[in-house]
Amino acid sequence: MLVVILGRLYGASGVGVFALAQGIYLGASILSRYGLDNAIMRYVGQDQNLNNAKTYLRWSLGTATILSFMAGFFVYISRENIASFFDLPRLEFMMVGFSIAIPAFTLSSVLAGFMKGLRKPATASLVESGSVSLLSSLIILILHREGFSEFYLVGWAIAFSAWVVFSFGIIKVFSQLSYGQSGEDDFKVSRKEFFSSSRAFLVLSLSSFIQQVVSILIAGWLLTEVDLGLFKSAERVALLISFSLLVVNSVLPPRFASLYQEGDLKGLAKLAKKGTWVGLVLASPLSIACLFFPAEVLNLLGEEFRGAELLLQVVVVGQLINVATGSVGFLLNMTGYEKLMRNIVLVSNLLGVVMFLVFIPWLGALGASLALAILIGVQNFTALLFVWRCLGIWTLPTPNFLSWIHTSANLVSAKREK
Repeated sequence: MLVVILGRLYGASGVGVFALAQGIYLGASILSRYGLDNAIMRYVGQDQNLNNAKTYLRWSLGTATILSFMAGFFVYISRENIASFFDLPRLEFMMVGFSIAIPAFTLSSVLAGFMKGLRKPATASLVESGSVSLLSSLIILILHREGFSEFYLVGWAIAFSAWVVFSFGIIKVFSQLSYGQSGEDDFKVSRKEFFSSSRAFLVLSLSSFIQQVVSILIAGWLLTEVDLGLFKSAERVALLISFSLLVVNSVLPPRFASLYQEGDLKGLAKLAKKGTWVGLVLASPLSIACLFFPAEVLNLLGEEFRGAELLLQVVVVGQLINVATGSVGFLLNMTGYEKLMRNIVLVSNLLGVVMFLVFIPWLGALGASLALAILIGVQNFTALLFVWRCLGIWTLPTPNFLSWIHTSANLVSAKREK
């Protein structure tokens, strides 16, 4: 919705500048989280003891607060150099608001992970990035209607929205802690183990960092504002395909951790497959629309964006692979194989960076779309292979063409039963 509004008000060039600002803002937030949003979701999901949960929350918020304010300050003092590097003067003024938003956005992500661990996915969704974008969209429309149409105000709308969403999250979390039942104060995870896991998740977050940040920065370096805007619009619209997977992943990961902790691999497999089918059913209507009627879909952003038809179709194929393979990343992350998933992410995303650097000079915005789609496909198919190899779970809604590969699921089951 935010990209549609910006496209309507400021055109493809405006979306291109916004894409760079958002990329820097998201990148700073991903690094500042330090993997704590996933670590707290995992350990709170495994252990519903409220005293333990409070401790994990205190550790996470303390670290994320320090890192996010440092990141926000660095972006603020570097804004002129960033704008100069990309030769986009408008970027400097927008980055002021984005730098102020970084701490709130980062801490909201940690709170969302905490609420997911407590099996409160609906509340978690209200303190994630979607709420910031939604509120920002409404503020931008109101400002524009009142005659305040300066482009830099988009950054301030993001900043205001991020802090409002964070404030709401704090209220909901402390309300949950006040009414919950504590239980015995028996720590199952040490501080050292907790942060060791968060570091592994930090490396895993490089996947989002490469796809949402590095790809945009490379594209911004090699493409014009307009071409960058076309690529960004195609990437954002195609992301709606994986929205169903985001919904599934806001509910299932804590249950994955719990079922694995109990040694119930059959229940884990059943839940994972069900999640894949739910995701595919929800994603099908929009996938069909984007693949067969891309011009009509992009026309929502304005006539100028119809040139992104092929870009949209290419990225949609990648997102369909993402949805069809299911929650393979979270299956590995929540069952003790986060270091394996870390390695998958590192290798596939390094390959992705090379593809962006090679394909964009060769094919322009289409090259960026191809690199992104291939990156998504390689990462998800590799994770699918290891989910089958390590857990004996096949999430793809097709016959298992890897059934000849020996799995260690029986070993995992025996270890859990013991």
